[in-house]
Amino acid sequence: MVMPQRIALTLSNSAGALATINDALWAESEGYDDVWFADTGMDSLTMACAVGVQTKRMRIGTAIIPVFTRTPAVFAATAHVLDQVSDGRFILGLGSSSQTMMENWNGQVFEKPLTRVKETAKLVRSMLEGNRSDFEGETVHSKGYRQPPLPEGKPPIYLAGLRGKMLEMAAEVGDGVILNLFPRSFFPTMLEHIRIGAERGGKKLEDIEIVCRHQVVVTRDLAEARNRMRTQFAPYYATPVYNNFLAWSGHAEKAKVIKEGWAERDRNKTTGAMDDELVDELACIGSAEQCQDRIREYADMGITTHIISCPSPGALETTNEAFTAKNFSF
Repeated sequence: MVMPQRIALTLSNSAGALATINDALWAESEGYDDVWFADTGMDSLTMACAVGVQTKRMRIGTAIIPVFTRTPAVFAATAHVLDQVSDGRFILGLGSSSQTMMENWNGQVFEKPLTRVKETAKLVRSMLEGNRSDFEGETVHSKGYRQPPLPEGKPPIYLAGLRGKMLEMAAEVGDGVILNLFPRSFFPTMLEHIRIGAERGGKKLEDIEIVCRHQVVVTRDLAEARNRMRTQFAPYYATPVYNNFLAWSGHAEKAKVIKEGWAERDRNKTTGAMDDELVDELACIGSAEQCQDRIREYADMGITTHIISCPSPGALETTNEAFTAKNFSF
């Protein structure tokens, strides 16, 4: 089985919930295949429900919901509702997130992330099948919970991964794999880990949907777009999860400087480590044609679902317009 190529839009809109719903309706009318929510700002699962009721065709996914912020029973109950209101179009995307978001923002203990994601996914899937829970894992447990079953395979559970072991587990256990903020030249290494995990789970690489949130800015002002990337994502790469990933992906010295700059509260040192070369590895920046060609290159490399995410508000409308059905195809 060969996965079809899909173009998707990231939500939400900083103007609020109603603006986000309007964005989803616009995306559906303009031929986008999916919309995907990140769990920052507005609650993603609530917004996914609102959009599920309002739309008719697009898939609706989360990329991602952290497994530390909700219990498996809550995930299963919520996914059950979302599957119904969207007529089977919902995808539950789970991941570990980072120390900053889980410990600082949410007051949770960020430990054993791989095990927590794996056990949560397995338990939620069993609950969605209508099985009475009887699970005692290392990181989660549940006994006696049961809800009405959904059709087999609905909703699918996609798992996020950065480094090797998490990527392998995501492909082995998940119905799809979600990627984010990786250097383009390092993707073949990541894809090999996805292949290993898929085979471990009795699947072929081509059976795995690979979803990526691409940072895309259609603009003539390359300097402004690159600075937006630095400002927005240097703090990501200062967290242990993303800092270790950046080092693993071949940028150990830059990861070291970002970590030092963040500890020293030196913003210039932190953002300066993300030089133009690294930013251009992480993001698609340039004319509409250049950005479109870059997404097609990612498709040729093995990514199947492409979530367009523009970090530059001034270029948001132009960027989103560049990937409508009338302006873009694979």
